[in-house]
Amino acid sequence: MKRGLLFVIVLLVTIALTPYGVFASVARTTYPVVFAHGMGGFDDIMGYDYWGDDYGVFVGDPCDGFLEVTCNANINSGQKSFIAQMQPFQSSEYRGTQLANQIESYMATTGTRYVNLVGHSQGGMDIRKAAKLLYQHKGYQVVKVMVSISSPHRGSPLGKFVLQIGPLGNIVEFLFNVYGNVVYKSGNDAVAALQQFVYDDYDSNDGKITGAKIFNQNYPVSSSYAARYVSLMTAQKGLDLNPLLLFVKVLYDIDGNGYCIDDGDNDGSGGCGNGIKDDLDDDGMVGINSQQMGYRLKYAEVFLGQDYCTTDTNLGYVGNINYPNAAQVTSSADLINQDHMDVIGLPPDTFDEMEFYAAIFDYIANYD
Repeated sequence: MKRGLLFVIVLLVTIALTPYGVFASVARTTYPVVFAHGMGGFDDIMGYDYWGDDYGVFVGDPCDGFLEVTCNANINSGQKSFIAQMQPFQSSEYRGTQLANQIESYMATTGTRYVNLVGHSQGGMDIRKAAKLLYQHKGYQVVKVMVSISSPHRGSPLGKFVLQIGPLGNIVEFLFNVYGNVVYKSGNDAVAALQQFVYDDYDSNDGKITGAKIFNQNYPVSSSYAARYVSLMTAQKGLDLNPLLLFVKVLYDIDGNGYCIDDGDNDGSGGCGNGIKDDLDDDGMVGINSQQMGYRLKYAEVFLGQDYCTTDTNLGYVGNINYPNAAQVTSSADLINQDHMDVIGLPPDTFDEMEFYAAIFDYIANYD
């Protein structure tokens, strides 16, 4: 009995002292990490810290103060981060420019020459434009590691759905603009934001070319703009979805894991469905056929230890975002079983945002 107890104690201490132990912080990135929020966000979303846990603690806040407890104990005490704040409802052309300007100001203030970028949802598209602009303004590759999370790189059917449902869609667009202008800042354009999520140009008569396809052509995966491109992908189904997303799914159930060239089924997203809607093919907002950029990452949760991310090279590299191969848009490998909002700390959820983002910091530290 005593030997058994001693063994357990030794085991727990050993785990705690390993690189991913519960009392060990992950590596500090060489360069700061800039966080870019998705559509509808700013410093918070619906009253909750956008980049926080369920209690509003910023995932990039290091425990660097005396007896500080409202911080992320999983990250290095010297970790540097910056939260960008773009227009809640606008195109990624607009938001990406805002992001680049904020990053340049941050670089000037801190003296850093390089940054790493993490973008959730639309933020994962914004960071690609920002990286290109930074390269053009600075004359060198500014971004070391670029991480997208749950991003609609090839669009989302929900964008086209809202734009086409008539009066109800008009009400949604109106509410988006009111919410953005009143709660955050003026200048929101819900139609531009929704058209960003339609793969092809939405309106050939409006004098401008919009959509994810042209955006991907203009702001591609390129070693000139970032040294490493990686993606974390989410998918969840059934009653596990956030109540808001479950309501959205009642109106429109995304079929997001079939393969075809471009938008073959005309649903607004690049790729086709496989004909089975209620399966693990989306996170309530974005299909898995839209989410991979660069390498896909595998996120591993460790009991009594620090979670970590590794690169899945088996599925290959998505260098041309508009034309991934069949496996890259249909494979359920490495999907994080969480919905679109769980990964940014919008309750209700049981996800450990602190460990998740610590794992991302740790991954970046290996490559920046």
